[in-house]
Amino acid sequence: MLHASASVVIAWLMGAAGGAYVLWQLKQVLSCEQGNDTMREISAAIQEGASAFLGREYRILAVFVAIVAVIMTIFLQWQSALCFVVGAVASAGAGYLGMYVAVRANVRTAAAASHGLHEGLRVAFGSGAIMGMSVVSFSLLGMTTLYLVFSGNANQLVYVTGFGFGASSIALFARVGGGIYTKAADVGADLVGKVEQGIPEDDPRNPAVIADNVGDNVGDVAGMGADLFESYSGSIIAAATLGAAFGGDAAGAFIGLPFLVAAVGVLSSLFGIYIVIGEEWDQGINTFIGKLPAAIGGVAAQGFKFIKSHLAQIDENASLAELLATLRRSVWGASVAVLGLSLLAVLLAGVSIYYWLVILAGLIAGNAIAYVTEYYTSYTEKPTQGISEATQTGAATTIIQGLAVGMMSTVLPVLIVAVAILISIWLGMKADGTIAAGLYAVALSGVGMLSTLGVTLATDAYGPVADNAGGIAEMSHLPHEVRLRTDALDSLGNTTAATGKGFAIGSAVLTALALLAAYVAAAKVENLNVLSPTMLPGVLIGAMLPYLFSALTMMAVGRAAHQIVLEVRRQFREIPGLMEGTGKPDYKACVGISTESALHQMILPGALAVVVPLVVGFVLGKEALAGLLIGATASGFLLAVMMANAGGAWDNAKKWIETGEYGGKGSDAHKAAVVGDTVGDPFKDTSGPALNILIKLMSIVSLVFASAFGSGWLSF
Repeated sequence: MLHASASVVIAWLMGAAGGAYVLWQLKQVLSCEQGNDTMREISAAIQEGASAFLGREYRILAVFVAIVAVIMTIFLQWQSALCFVVGAVASAGAGYLGMYVAVRANVRTAAAASHGLHEGLRVAFGSGAIMGMSVVSFSLLGMTTLYLVFSGNANQLVYVTGFGFGASSIALFARVGGGIYTKAADVGADLVGKVEQGIPEDDPRNPAVIADNVGDNVGDVAGMGADLFESYSGSIIAAATLGAAFGGDAAGAFIGLPFLVAAVGVLSSLFGIYIVIGEEWDQGINTFIGKLPAAIGGVAAQGFKFIKSHLAQIDENASLAELLATLRRSVWGASVAVLGLSLLAVLLAGVSIYYWLVILAGLIAGNAIAYVTEYYTSYTEKPTQGISEATQTGAATTIIQGLAVGMMSTVLPVLIVAVAILISIWLGMKADGTIAAGLYAVALSGVGMLSTLGVTLATDAYGPVADNAGGIAEMSHLPHEVRLRTDALDSLGNTTAATGKGFAIGSAVLTALALLAAYVAAAKVENLNVLSPTMLPGVLIGAMLPYLFSALTMMAVGRAAHQIVLEVRRQFREIPGLMEGTGKPDYKACVGISTESALHQMILPGALAVVVPLVVGFVLGKEALAGLLIGATASGFLLAVMMANAGGAWDNAKKWIETGEYGGKGSDAHKAAVVGDTVGDPFKDTSGPALNILIKLMSIVSLVFASAFGSGWLSF
């Protein structure tokens, strides 16, 4: 049986290996050609806007982190405060690195797409792989280092929980701030450019086009990276905390197992990445195989030959279904690899084989949610095509159909997660006979679901790069076939982004449930009767919070977009020759409006997640706070799935029409689809994805401050 520290050391080594890959892949991406001077100039403007926004956002967050760290030092322990700061810095660092490479990969993807579809995919996916592997590597390195630093301290895991609090705090502000920025610019650019002026998407005459491209990076890359960093870290912390609570003499094995599963996930994710863009690895692999003993080398060579036969082979006429199949193979390949290696992890940890089945349940649930999300959001499937059909009778029917699709799409994810929870609890109780073991199993299934995050996030993060590449191709007037290639990659990115959000939301429920269980144990909550005087009010307040949070973020996007619309209209009206292409738009004005609006309006929604649990915990008591977490998790899960899938379906319904259906671009159906896409933008990229952070951040705040809550100031 491996001791917890040994498992943590293995995870640290795998985190370091993932970090080494990130550096190597970064060098590969940055060595690609950047195209002509016009392309470089446009890319530089996007880089400047993204860096300026993140710089200002991080300065604001630094003040928040400092204030919270002081409060934690006063009311808790300095060790927890230190872990909080490290978690915040690591989360921000992963998001910044992802943004850094994305704003440099966009122009390189456009240049590569000039040579072929596969070349464009390799560059864009390579940048996504940097994001995915940096998230898992920074998380593992941060948590394992802190765990080893505080080794031997009775509050070791309590301190490390602060790391998750720091990651969650940064994630929420980054997701909300970036989401407001990107969707305000996107909505403003679409409403005036495409609907009012009738010019193409990413037309250089549109004053909001650079702000729109900047938003893709600060929202869908930096914000998303911080989001999934928090999901990944929280799942491991929740499982380790519950393992320590129920494990008894074998607690070390149960603490170490989630770290081991995460460690094998790093190797498995590298395998999944290789399936898509592994050609440049071949020489090194063949050299390594050649140095093995003959018998082993022969088997390895045959295995390598088999794998190579399943690598991505994409030609210029590849359909969306074929492109999706390529990325699906990489995720499934990584899932099979992690399943096999997790069996070894379970055996090394010395725990029951039932826990390996728990990991299997998490993997199956994650892939099932991804498949369901893909079905409801891909334009090759009936739900999204039904929205496209509804555009023929106007914007109203487009909105109605999209909302119905979003609501319908909640059914299967809820059933999948419910079954995964039931199976996990049953397997945990079969293994160790207690409900505590069942709850530990739920947390472990969440770790299993996110174990392949290195590659699943890569399939998500490459989408904004492809989107930017299409904008650069349009603004640089590259040949039409280049834009067709980047559009194919962008359409694929919309679907994989939707599946990534579904993955994150599903894992959030499992993690939030595990964190809730850890909070109940830490706060010594003995009464979970929903009819108690404070429990039911807590449930109702919790169920209301996701709606309040979504309303605040939606209105923030609306206000910022209103300012963008007025500015773009002013420029079209006042700048001579702008529509004719002889006038020069003022891109910086729109970038400035988006930046100011996002930074000011992210504060209130972000503060809710931290302040409300503390107020409820101190005023109504620890039982009411447990109720709040239950209500928020249930309503937040449903609302997040509905918003993310409705938004993704509206977006791809528009793209389906743009392929030539129902009159194609410029038709009345297309204009109605643009309105649907505009409504869906804050659904899928601001409010929806931020909800999964909201429910986990409230859970981890409650866990961190659990020892400070009592019966409440208004106790009965």
